[in-house]
Amino acid sequence: MMSAEKSAWEKVGIARLPERPTAKTYIDNIFTDFIELHGDRCFGDDTAIIGGIGRLNGRPVTIIGEEKGGNTKEKLYRNFGCPNPEGYRKSLRLMKQAEKFKRPIICFVDTQGAFCGIGAEERGQGEAIADNLISMVNLKVPIISVVIGEGGSGGALALAVADKVWMLENSTYSILSPEGFASILWKDAAKAEKAAEAMKLTASDLFKLKVIDKIIKEPDGGAHKNVDLMVKNLREELVKEMESLVLSDVNLLLKNRYEKFRKMGSQI
Repeated sequence: MMSAEKSAWEKVGIARLPERPTAKTYIDNIFTDFIELHGDRCFGDDTAIIGGIGRLNGRPVTIIGEEKGGNTKEKLYRNFGCPNPEGYRKSLRLMKQAEKFKRPIICFVDTQGAFCGIGAEERGQGEAIADNLISMVNLKVPIISVVIGEGGSGGALALAVADKVWMLENSTYSILSPEGFASILWKDAAKAEKAAEAMKLTASDLFKLKVIDKIIKEPDGGAHKNVDLMVKNLREELVKEMESLVLSDVNLLLKNRYEKFRKMGSQI
């Protein structure tokens, strides 16, 4: 017997669960020979973003993920997965390195949004995100981005201008949080559940709207209920898709990527 479809608000809750697998979980279990690389060569190293080089089924790839952390100590260390501008500059440095050495790029998106502190704004948060968006459109290597939990605002989009954008079944992807949306539209954050339904932020909604390309099924109850199965499912999908993307003509890849996002913009 099939379980009933979860509401948007229920999926928001699952996407935010502290026990949900994070980017590090997938990096450690999907890839081999992973070497983490640090720093943006400008200000410092942002621990909210993990980036480096590894192998996917033997193929060298660049991996970048927004990392929330597991327990309280890790969450504080990772700034709760809210990157500063140096995090986006680090990710762009690694993407350009990947292009130079012709390595495909895989991104894991999981953030409530970019960090909005005064220091982040002083160091050019908006510019750093914009640089990622512009540069990712033109990178001459295949890019796959997977929303594994929360995909919030420009903080998520900065790692999601990709040839293939996927979402895990219970993940969310939106311009801001339901609480923020409700506060703006109805001046009442308590109406977040109503906002979640209106925002069309679930994987099923966004697949219908052609914002994403694929929904990755989760184990019953969510990815945290059977991490091994979730890792296995995602790894198989990544290997299969990458085998196809690496055979694509670079010019066609760039053309399709540009038109994909241009078409989204024209529908707004």
